[in-house]
Amino acid sequence: MSVEIHTLSNGLRVATEEMPGLQSVSVGVWVSAGGRHERIEQNGIAHFLEHMAFKGTKTRSALAIAEAIEDVGGYINAYTSREVTAYYVRLLKDDVGLGVDILADILQNSILDPREIEIERGVILQEIGQTNDTPDDIVFDWLQETAYRDQALGRSILGPSDNVSRFSQENLSQFIAEHYSPDRMILAAAGGVSHDEMVKLAEAAFGHMERHPAAEPETLATFTSGEFRKLKDLEQAHFTMAFESPSYRDDDIYTAQIYAIALGGGMSSRLFQEIREKRGLCYSIFAQAGAFADTGLTTIYAGTSGSDVADLANLTIDELKRAVQDMSEAEVNRARAQMKAGMLMGLESASNRAERLARMIQVWDKVPDLEETVRRIDAVSLENVREYAEKFASQAQMALTCYGPVSDVPTHHDLEHRRAA
Repeated sequence: MSVEIHTLSNGLRVATEEMPGLQSVSVGVWVSAGGRHERIEQNGIAHFLEHMAFKGTKTRSALAIAEAIEDVGGYINAYTSREVTAYYVRLLKDDVGLGVDILADILQNSILDPREIEIERGVILQEIGQTNDTPDDIVFDWLQETAYRDQALGRSILGPSDNVSRFSQENLSQFIAEHYSPDRMILAAAGGVSHDEMVKLAEAAFGHMERHPAAEPETLATFTSGEFRKLKDLEQAHFTMAFESPSYRDDDIYTAQIYAIALGGGMSSRLFQEIREKRGLCYSIFAQAGAFADTGLTTIYAGTSGSDVADLANLTIDELKRAVQDMSEAEVNRARAQMKAGMLMGLESASNRAERLARMIQVWDKVPDLEETVRRIDAVSLENVREYAEKFASQAQMALTCYGPVSDVPTHHDLEHRRAA
């Protein structure tokens, strides 16, 4: 399998990875226009625009878009994250030209019909309502907001209902004009794909686009310590913590990920064994390391009863401290194996390969060899993890968010005091 990258004259990057033997291709366009690129009055518009992409263009109705893909047995979808909006299709390799043509059409020729805007506005307001009614979803939005207070990176991807209720065709068109420039787009494809063919298709479909400067420079994010809790009569107390962690570009990113897996990445992890298996204080508990281009956060989540949440919170801090002293070689080896297996098994999917191409280019402007990535994972030693655990337990800034019967959760100040003790 080989990765090839070509940049068109207007700055659009084309990345392919051929996977011999596959009869399908996953191809998409990743645009650097996610939640963190919105001004406060625009919060939620990137996601709204993603919904509108499939609602009709100058040449195709919404139904015609769906039929064109499904007539050849393909699949089309999109998503919005805090750093990108992605539009992608999966189809047989002989139909890749159709896939690129439709992606180009929805990205350049969407008509943003006011009638469709009103319909989709209702859909998104329902989506917001559903999220607000799902405690283990909304608590993570609140945690992100607490960790990146008063910053675009901290705001919800869906945006507030007030914003969604007033977005207009003009607002959507303005966001496209500000952010949908070819030099901020990556066309990535993996599977039964020819690089030369993909470059020709990209040139024909996107080569005429003109680049334009960003509306304003992207602001670096700053992790903020703090606390948010909301009391509500729920069956479970939802307890979350976030700790400042390395960005994708930080040399410590692999150490952070291995540490998070050992701490709470599976049934053998420390948090699961100590808090669930030995003490029975919860059904679900986990830790995961997330990263952005310039910052990162490791999150810990548990759902438990209101009567047990205080013990769970204190024990979580104790486990962070204990890991500094007795994290073992076996735990690091196991976490390292889980990380490599998860990555390599995931990359058996053409869709995941295409996603990786786009993400790596967005972050590093290149795609590291898998062998290089594996070497970097293997290079993380027990000493590295213990040193990281020491910084994590004693120095990393912490944000706390909890929801439900959480009046007994120790305060941010009390948990910080326990960390320092």
